[in-house]
Amino acid sequence: MRKLLFYVPLALFLTLVLFLLSGLFSDPMERESATTNKALPAFSLPDLMNPAQQWQPGQLQGETFLLNVWGTWCPTCNAELSYMTELKQQGVKIVGLYYLLPVDPLLGERFDLAELQADVNNKLQQHGNPYQFNILDAQRSLALDLGVSGAPETFIIDSNGIVRAHHIGDINPQVWRNKLAPLYQQWRAQDGAMP
Repeated sequence: MRKLLFYVPLALFLTLVLFLLSGLFSDPMERESATTNKALPAFSLPDLMNPAQQWQPGQLQGETFLLNVWGTWCPTCNAELSYMTELKQQGVKIVGLYYLLPVDPLLGERFDLAELQADVNNKLQQHGNPYQFNILDAQRSLALDLGVSGAPETFIIDSNGIVRAHHIGDINPQVWRNKLAPLYQQWRAQDGAMP
């Protein structure tokens, strides 16, 4: 009985240590997305610059593209704009999903679409505009359905609207070359298009 009282707590302690060590040495930017290999979640969201235009998953099908979650408030997002603009010039299709920070009316905050549009125009003129268009996710519903934890995050969506890859963090030459370009080119080749 004494041995049992000694070994049970020891086994629990070792299990806890192994669990914590696995988390310590894992890369949070490499976590698997729950949406990978699944269809884009259903949504109907307005275009940021033209709110009368509504975007739905079916309208995005037909060509592999990057769905980039970003916001002007995000310094890392602003830093990746110029490189992503280079990618656009190379023929990479990029759609923006604007991640709006929460607004608290109790603190006197309010959402002003015209102010946001001016801010977005300003940032894109300063840093480059890689986007075909931007979807406004004011309630963050699509971002939540995709499992977005912040910005920037990028998804590769194939021509059938299936999420094929998820990258947390900025897109820079190294990330593009080593991680995203091979996947993007693979799915573009299946579109029958040149990468």
